[in-house]
Amino acid sequence: MNAFIVELANRPGSLATLAEAIAERGVNVTGAAGATAGDVGTMAFTTDNESATRAVLGDRGWVFREVPVVTTSLEDVPGTLASAARRLADAGVNIETMFPGGMDGSKVRMTFGVDNADAASRALG
Repeated sequence: MNAFIVELANRPGSLATLAEAIAERGVNVTGAAGATAGDVGTMAFTTDNESATRAVLGDRGWVFREVPVVTTSLEDVPGTLASAARRLADAGVNIETMFPGGMDGSKVRMTFGVDNADAASRALG
């Protein structure tokens, strides 16, 4: 599975336009995170149909890239994100994006977009 990281202008309506275009193709966004810095921002997200998402982004001319994702469950206590991030760093894995995917009992399901999914999976166990 991949996450899409899309560059957007930091202005009202940018996210709405992206989300509408994806929805028009019948694609569901299954996880997302975003941030801005200055005049631009990025939206990182997963969907239930990667090929349709890729087509929408390409057809509309959005600048985007894809990164593989690894999902893990972390205890919902202080320090577990730090521990996971350290394990990934020590394995030489760069985190491109991350976002929560809900709860599994007392654990937070966290999705990491990374540069090396195999190494990330090994590091996270």
